[in-house]
Amino acid sequence: MKTALLMSIVTGLILAIGYVLSLLFGVNSLYIVVPVFCVTMVLNLLCYLYSDRIVLKMYNAHVVSENIAPELYSKISRLSVKAGLPMPKIAVITSETPSAFATGRTPENAVVAVTSGALSLLQREELEAVLAHELGHIKNEDMFISTVVAFMAGIAGSAGMLLASILVPLAVSRNREYAADKAGAEISGKPHALANALIRIEESVKQHPMEQGNPATAHLFIVNPFNLERLHRLLYQPISAHPSTKSRVERLRKMAQSLPLTG
Repeated sequence: MKTALLMSIVTGLILAIGYVLSLLFGVNSLYIVVPVFCVTMVLNLLCYLYSDRIVLKMYNAHVVSENIAPELYSKISRLSVKAGLPMPKIAVITSETPSAFATGRTPENAVVAVTSGALSLLQREELEAVLAHELGHIKNEDMFISTVVAFMAGIAGSAGMLLASILVPLAVSRNREYAADKAGAEISGKPHALANALIRIEESVKQHPMEQGNPATAHLFIVNPFNLERLHRLLYQPISAHPSTKSRVERLRKMAQSLPLTG
């Protein structure tokens, strides 16, 4: 429902822009609005069917099998069983930046993507906690709306930040990350490990920010992986779907004290 509403809003916005342009240039609005409507409908269909694949393509993420990444496969398989989820596909992004995200329309066709930087930097329990966080997004079924926003902002190119400034507040709540942190900590049983991973990732991003992709898709990742320039930072802060790492860590520390988990 939320995804359909988002697509309807975007369609209406684009049609409104087309109508305004027709008035500015003194052209019959039907000559602009009708073609724009048709193109928008095609884009909406592509978005619904292929947005997850396109987002993976943006980051050159390669789906890997159990034979190629047996340890990673084993970790996610075990965590998926604990979460009561079907086994997702696994994709690896070649990037020094430690990060991860989940994508897909439903838990049955979900993909967990993780960077090579996360695989090499994070300790075993930290990596498992990060993977559990992404499974938390899948369990909460909030990854598709984020994927749709990333797709729309990504194809907008240099205007992506402007589009994201409209779409992210409408579609992606900061509570989404808190909820995935909680679900991930419950799945892994290690809230302290997730807290440590968030701190380690944020510190590493300062040294090795992600160079590929579009900063307008930052909401997909467990922590914003981009080192934004001042102008982009001014645009990004009001629309950030990420609560501060400090607040997330504080919540996870409290969870470790109050829940029957071992962290």
